[in-house]
Amino acid sequence: MIDMFKTFAAEEDGAVTVDWVVLTAAIVGLGLAVMLSVRGATEGLATKISNKIMTMDAK
Repeated sequence: MIDMFKTFAAEEDGAVTVDWVVLTAAIVGLGLAVMLSVRGATEGLATKISNKIMTMDAK
């Protein structure tokens, strides 16, 4: 049983998968942080554009 645990602990096949999962999670987290930080400004700009279009005369 101890030999099986030592073999399992020395195995490195899953290390690359763990690295990719951590990197992917970091990228997703950064993307969410950027999205949340620009969301307010984007909504404000969209409102200004919408108001400007509504006040334009149809030609």
